[in-house]
Amino acid sequence: MSKDAQSPEEGDSEPSSGVSSGGVFSGAEAKVRKHTEALAKAIFDIVTEVPKTNETHAGTPRERARAIQTAASLKAAAISGTLALPSGPLGIAVIIPDLISVWRVQAKMVADIAGAYGQSAHLSQEHMVYCLFRHAAAQVVRDLAARVGRRVVIRKATIRAIHSMAQQLGIRVSKQVIAKSAARWLPVVGSLGVAGYAYYDTAQVATTATELFDSR
Repeated sequence: MSKDAQSPEEGDSEPSSGVSSGGVFSGAEAKVRKHTEALAKAIFDIVTEVPKTNETHAGTPRERARAIQTAASLKAAAISGTLALPSGPLGIAVIIPDLISVWRVQAKMVADIAGAYGQSAHLSQEHMVYCLFRHAAAQVVRDLAARVGRRVVIRKATIRAIHSMAQQLGIRVSKQVIAKSAARWLPVVGSLGVAGYAYYDTAQVATTATELFDSR
Protein backbone atom coordinates (compact mmCIF):
# COMPACT_ATOMS: atom_id res chain seq x y z
CA MET A 1 0.00 0.00 0.00
CA SER A 2 1.20 3.48 -0.73
CA LYS A 3 2.01 5.89 2.07
CA ASP A 4 -0.57 8.34 3.26
CA ALA A 5 -0.88 11.54 1.24
CA GLN A 6 1.41 14.23 2.63
CA SER A 7 0.06 17.45 4.09
CA PRO A 8 0.20 20.62 2.00
CA GLU A 9 2.95 23.10 2.76
CA GLU A 10 2.33 25.81 5.30
CA GLY A 11 0.98 28.90 3.66
CA ASP A 12 -1.43 27.10 1.36
CA SER A 13 -4.83 28.63 1.89
CA GLU A 14 -6.69 25.33 1.36
CA PRO A 15 -5.63 21.71 1.66
CA SER A 16 -5.76 19.92 -1.65
CA SER A 17 -7.79 16.72 -1.83
CA GLY A 18 -5.03 14.14 -1.62
CA VAL A 19 -1.60 15.47 -2.57
CA SER A 20 1.25 12.98 -2.68
CA SER A 21 4.77 12.88 -4.04
CA GLY A 22 3.28 11.54 -7.25
CA GLY A 23 0.79 14.36 -7.75
CA VAL A 24 -2.87 14.99 -7.01
CA PHE A 25 -5.28 12.12 -6.62
CA SER A 26 -8.58 12.40 -8.43
CA GLY A 27 -11.76 11.99 -6.43
CA ALA A 28 -12.18 8.48 -7.85
CA GLU A 29 -8.66 7.44 -6.85
CA ALA A 30 -9.15 8.74 -3.32
CA LYS A 31 -12.40 6.79 -3.07
CA VAL A 32 -10.73 3.57 -4.26
CA ARG A 33 -7.97 4.09 -1.73
CA LYS A 34 -10.50 4.55 1.06
CA HIS A 35 -12.36 1.39 0.01
CA THR A 36 -9.09 -0.55 -0.16
CA GLU A 37 -8.15 0.44 3.38
CA ALA A 38 -11.63 -0.46 4.66
CA LEU A 39 -11.49 -3.86 2.96
CA ALA A 40 -7.99 -4.60 4.27
CA LYS A 41 -9.08 -3.79 7.83
CA ALA A 42 -12.22 -5.92 7.48
CA ILE A 43 -10.21 -8.87 6.15
CA PHE A 44 -7.68 -8.60 8.98
CA ASP A 45 -10.44 -8.43 11.61
CA ILE A 46 -12.29 -11.43 10.18
CA VAL A 47 -9.32 -13.77 9.80
CA THR A 48 -7.90 -12.97 13.23
CA GLU A 49 -11.20 -13.70 15.00
CA VAL A 50 -11.63 -17.44 14.47
CA PRO A 51 -15.34 -18.28 14.97
CA LYS A 52 -16.55 -20.84 17.48
CA THR A 53 -18.44 -23.89 16.26
CA ASN A 54 -20.84 -26.41 17.77
CA GLU A 55 -19.98 -28.99 15.11
CA THR A 56 -18.49 -32.21 16.44
CA HIS A 57 -16.47 -34.87 14.65
CA ALA A 58 -18.85 -36.52 12.19
CA GLY A 59 -18.74 -40.17 11.22
CA THR A 60 -18.84 -39.10 7.57
CA PRO A 61 -17.16 -35.68 7.67
CA ARG A 62 -17.10 -35.16 3.90
CA GLU A 63 -20.89 -35.58 3.69
CA ARG A 64 -21.39 -33.27 6.66
CA ALA A 65 -19.03 -30.72 5.08
CA ARG A 66 -21.12 -30.81 1.90
CA ALA A 67 -24.29 -30.08 3.87
CA ILE A 68 -22.55 -27.21 5.70
CA GLN A 69 -21.35 -25.87 2.34
CA THR A 70 -24.85 -25.89 0.83
CA ALA A 71 -26.42 -24.11 3.80
CA ALA A 72 -23.67 -21.46 3.91
CA SER A 73 -23.73 -20.91 0.13
CA LEU A 74 -27.50 -20.36 0.18
CA LYS A 75 -27.16 -17.96 3.10
CA ALA A 76 -24.39 -15.98 1.36
CA ALA A 77 -26.44 -15.84 -1.86
CA ALA A 78 -29.47 -14.56 0.04
CA ILE A 79 -27.44 -11.83 1.73
CA SER A 80 -25.77 -10.66 -1.48
CA GLY A 81 -28.91 -10.90 -3.57
CA THR A 82 -30.92 -8.86 -1.08
CA LEU A 83 -28.28 -6.17 -0.68
CA ALA A 84 -27.91 -5.91 -4.46
CA LEU A 85 -31.62 -5.17 -5.01
CA PRO A 86 -31.24 -1.37 -4.69
CA SER A 87 -29.85 0.00 -7.93
CA GLY A 88 -27.57 2.93 -8.65
CA PRO A 89 -25.53 4.70 -5.96
CA LEU A 90 -27.33 2.94 -3.10
CA GLY A 91 -26.43 -0.42 -4.59
CA ILE A 92 -22.79 0.65 -4.87
CA ALA A 93 -22.77 1.87 -1.27
CA VAL A 94 -23.63 -1.56 0.15
CA ILE A 95 -20.92 -3.50 -1.72
CA ILE A 96 -18.43 -3.42 1.16
CA PRO A 97 -21.03 -4.36 3.84
CA ASP A 98 -22.11 -7.15 1.49
CA LEU A 99 -18.57 -8.51 1.16
CA ILE A 100 -17.97 -8.35 4.92
CA SER A 101 -21.24 -10.18 5.64
CA VAL A 102 -20.41 -12.93 3.14
CA TRP A 103 -16.87 -13.31 4.52
CA ARG A 104 -18.30 -13.77 8.00
CA VAL A 105 -20.66 -16.48 6.72
CA GLN A 106 -17.72 -18.15 5.02
CA ALA A 107 -15.52 -17.89 8.12
CA LYS A 108 -18.22 -19.60 10.22
CA MET A 109 -18.56 -22.24 7.51
CA VAL A 110 -14.81 -22.97 7.63
CA ALA A 111 -15.02 -23.33 11.42
CA ASP A 112 -17.99 -25.71 11.08
CA ILE A 113 -16.20 -27.83 8.46
CA ALA A 114 -13.15 -27.98 10.73
CA GLY A 115 -15.47 -29.15 13.52
CA ALA A 116 -16.96 -31.87 11.31
CA TYR A 117 -13.42 -33.16 10.74
CA GLY A 118 -12.55 -32.93 14.43
CA GLN A 119 -10.04 -30.15 13.74
CA SER A 120 -11.57 -27.27 15.74
CA ALA A 121 -8.80 -27.24 18.32
CA HIS A 122 -6.20 -26.70 15.60
CA LEU A 123 -8.09 -24.04 13.60
CA SER A 124 -6.01 -20.86 13.38
CA GLN A 125 -6.04 -17.47 11.72
CA GLU A 126 -3.64 -18.87 9.13
CA HIS A 127 -6.22 -21.52 8.24
CA MET A 128 -8.85 -18.79 7.89
CA VAL A 129 -6.74 -16.70 5.49
CA TYR A 130 -5.86 -19.75 3.41
CA CYS A 131 -9.41 -21.13 3.18
CA LEU A 132 -11.15 -17.80 2.55
CA PHE A 133 -8.83 -16.46 -0.13
CA ARG A 134 -6.83 -19.27 -1.74
CA HIS A 135 -9.27 -19.69 -4.66
CA ALA A 136 -9.34 -15.96 -5.43
CA ALA A 137 -5.80 -14.88 -4.55
CA ALA A 138 -3.49 -17.90 -4.56
CA GLN A 139 -0.41 -15.72 -5.08
CA VAL A 140 -1.08 -13.77 -1.88
CA VAL A 141 -1.53 -16.80 0.39
CA ARG A 142 0.89 -19.22 -1.32
CA ASP A 143 3.54 -18.96 1.44
CA LEU A 144 1.05 -20.13 4.08
CA ALA A 145 0.80 -23.69 2.82
CA ALA A 146 3.17 -26.50 1.95
CA ARG A 147 2.26 -29.92 0.60
CA VAL A 148 3.89 -32.90 2.28
CA GLY A 149 2.82 -35.95 0.31
CA ARG A 150 -0.97 -35.74 0.14
CA ARG A 151 -1.13 -33.62 3.28
CA VAL A 152 -1.40 -29.81 3.22
CA VAL A 153 0.52 -28.21 6.08
CA ILE A 154 -0.32 -24.64 7.14
CA ARG A 155 2.66 -22.62 8.30
CA LYS A 156 2.59 -20.25 11.27
CA ALA A 157 2.61 -16.56 10.33
CA THR A 158 3.28 -13.42 12.35
CA ILE A 159 0.58 -10.82 12.88
CA ARG A 160 2.63 -8.47 10.70
CA ALA A 161 2.64 -11.03 7.86
CA ILE A 162 -1.12 -11.53 8.15
CA HIS A 163 -1.62 -7.76 8.17
CA SER A 164 0.48 -7.50 5.01
CA MET A 165 -1.59 -10.22 3.33
CA ALA A 166 -4.79 -8.42 4.36
CA GLN A 167 -3.51 -5.25 2.70
CA GLN A 168 -2.65 -7.11 -0.51
CA LEU A 169 -6.05 -8.80 -0.48
CA GLY A 170 -7.73 -5.43 0.10
CA ILE A 171 -6.08 -4.06 -3.04
CA ARG A 172 -7.09 -7.09 -5.10
CA VAL A 173 -10.67 -7.17 -3.85
CA SER A 174 -11.03 -3.41 -4.38
CA LYS A 175 -10.13 -3.86 -8.05
CA GLN A 176 -12.65 -6.70 -8.36
CA VAL A 177 -15.34 -4.52 -6.78
CA ILE A 178 -14.78 -1.81 -9.36
CA ALA A 179 -14.96 -4.34 -12.19
CA LYS A 180 -18.24 -5.81 -10.94
CA SER A 181 -19.96 -2.65 -9.71
CA ALA A 182 -21.74 -2.16 -13.04
CA ALA A 183 -24.10 -5.01 -12.13
CA ARG A 184 -25.40 -2.93 -9.21
CA TRP A 185 -27.12 -0.58 -11.67
CA LEU A 186 -29.44 -3.36 -12.85
CA PRO A 187 -32.03 -4.03 -10.11
CA VAL A 188 -33.22 -7.62 -10.71
CA VAL A 189 -30.68 -9.04 -13.16
CA GLY A 190 -27.83 -7.55 -11.14
CA SER A 191 -29.22 -9.01 -7.91
CA LEU A 192 -29.44 -12.50 -9.40
CA GLY A 193 -25.90 -12.27 -10.76
CA VAL A 194 -24.47 -11.06 -7.44
CA ALA A 195 -26.34 -13.80 -5.54
CA GLY A 196 -25.06 -16.43 -7.95
CA TYR A 197 -21.48 -15.26 -7.53
CA ALA A 198 -21.79 -15.30 -3.71
CA TYR A 199 -23.06 -18.89 -3.89
CA TYR A 200 -20.20 -19.93 -6.16
CA ASP A 201 -17.56 -18.08 -4.13
CA THR A 202 -18.74 -19.67 -0.87
CA ALA A 203 -18.70 -23.11 -2.48
CA GLN A 204 -15.08 -22.50 -3.55
CA VAL A 205 -14.12 -21.62 0.03
CA ALA A 206 -15.81 -24.81 1.24
CA THR A 207 -13.92 -26.88 -1.32
CA THR A 208 -10.60 -25.48 -0.09
CA ALA A 209 -11.52 -26.10 3.55
CA THR A 210 -12.73 -29.64 2.87
CA GLU A 211 -9.59 -30.55 0.94
CA LEU A 212 -7.40 -29.04 3.68
CA PHE A 213 -9.02 -30.81 6.63
CA ASP A 214 -9.56 -34.04 4.70
CA SER A 215 -5.84 -34.19 3.95
CA ARG A 216 -5.05 -33.98 7.66
